[in-house]
Amino acid sequence: MEIKLNKKTMIVSETNEKGLITYANNDFCAIAGFSKEELIGKPHSIVRHQDMPKAAFEDLWKTVKSGKVWKGIVKNRTKNGGFYWVNATAYPSKTKSGEIRYISVRVKPTKDEI
Repeated sequence: MEIKLNKKTMIVSETNEKGLITYANNDFCAIAGFSKEELIGKPHSIVRHQDMPKAAFEDLWKTVKSGKVWKGIVKNRTKNGGFYWVNATAYPSKTKSGEIRYISVRVKPTKDEI
């Protein structure tokens, strides 16, 4: 079953350098169906849908690890087996202590983008 984002939805997450989730906002939890406790410390691939080619995520990681911004349309899975489409932007950043982190912001894509 498809979950459709509304225009006000903004899914935000942060991962550490290894891709483990360190922050998930309320929209992420509500759309994906996971609690913050279920997401924190898990690999971001917890929401990867099997329809998404692995090459897309290889490109994402290659891009952000080189210090650049990655953008793309992604199909993610929900905890109960549903799915949702997002227009994703991911980029590298640093914590206050200087550790590398990756931030991803996802919004509702247009029908044409999907």
